[in-house]
Amino acid sequence: MKTICFYFQIHQPFRLKRYRFFNIGRDHYYFDDYANEDILQQIAARSYIPANRMLLDLVNQNKGKFKVAFSISGVALEQLEIYAPEVIDGFRELAKTGNVEFITETYAHSLASLYDPEEFRNQVKHHAERIEVLFGQKPTVLRNTELIYSDEIAEIVYDMGYTKMITEGAKHILGWKSPNYVYHAATQPKMKLLLKNNRYSDDINFRFSNYSWNEYPLTAEKFTSWIAATPPEEKVFNLFMNYETLGNLQPSHTGIFEFMKALPRFAFEKGIGFTTPGEALDTHEAVGPITVPNTISWADEERDVSAWLGNKLQQSALKSLYEMGERVRLCTDRRLKHDWIYLQSSDHFYYMSTKHFGGGESQFSPYMSPYDAFNNYMNVLSDFIGRVKAQYPDTVDNEELNALLTTIHNQEIEIKRLQLELKTVIGSNEELLVEKIKK
Repeated sequence: MKTICFYFQIHQPFRLKRYRFFNIGRDHYYFDDYANEDILQQIAARSYIPANRMLLDLVNQNKGKFKVAFSISGVALEQLEIYAPEVIDGFRELAKTGNVEFITETYAHSLASLYDPEEFRNQVKHHAERIEVLFGQKPTVLRNTELIYSDEIAEIVYDMGYTKMITEGAKHILGWKSPNYVYHAATQPKMKLLLKNNRYSDDINFRFSNYSWNEYPLTAEKFTSWIAATPPEEKVFNLFMNYETLGNLQPSHTGIFEFMKALPRFAFEKGIGFTTPGEALDTHEAVGPITVPNTISWADEERDVSAWLGNKLQQSALKSLYEMGERVRLCTDRRLKHDWIYLQSSDHFYYMSTKHFGGGESQFSPYMSPYDAFNNYMNVLSDFIGRVKAQYPDTVDNEELNALLTTIHNQEIEIKRLQLELKTVIGSNEELLVEKIKK
């Protein structure tokens, strides 16, 4: 039986406020709360809330035969809890149906897998724990930020205990192969992979409302007939896209919600079902390995990481940021740790990209230019690094610092133990005194 596997990404960064050179050392709050609230609430009203309601109706109407999956970054979850808690409630309702899967990813939607494996592990662990607390599911499938993947990343993920992952079905990796099968990592045969079907995903994500597209308008009947007409041995059609496709990137007046509502009926008529990534990977054997020596993602035509690492500005910013990683992990300052997470979101580096500057594809950037984005971010990062160094000076290397903090931590434990013993002794003496008075 052919199955459609819907996966939706949800991510919103903590956007930075205008932070000038003269703010460094004086102002330690970096985020534009007004923009974050305004943008999130607009998207929630146009997309997240009506889409959640629609998907819940589809699951209930089709008695559990309609299924979808989500990956929601940790920083998006935090903003949803603050600015649009009704969206979280909607996801909880979807989770209760048993037909919606939540996938784990990096908490900050970061590029840590490319720079700092320890930070990558910590963020995935943190995110999985948050998903379990909010939605009662322990994630078994992992997706990296922007579907970033390589053979090296697969080994890190497998060592973390995951055997299921989703990534991009890049043409230069697949060659003559079809994305409509389950594969496994070349370096870890037990690591199963689901690959995005670019053509069908982009038909909905990008081309749905394009009047100049030769297949416009796209109807549910036409779309499902394309899937039904594929070779019978091709079983899994992975439609991976941004959740904002429903109502925001493709506004409601385009008919995107009506298309989604009609899709299950036409799919079932043609013998096509729906599945989640976890189910698809559990029920299908891998047909062979996928070798990815160079990092891929789902961005741009190149399907590489040049959107975030393509110029010297981005590379310099990322290097400066991740040089602080070990020291930040040693600290106990909660605000410093929060800022560290928020500053890692991949969006900050995407805004610095010069690939599409002037071409209209950088429309989501709040900056006038990539250089403006770089200057603002580096001003913020300079202040952040100053705060880190104020606690942990450059004169102390990481090994010395770690040893010193371990000693301090052990002393704190010993002090707490002695305090407990003292309370016990005092309590015993008070009991003896009471007994003497009674006599």
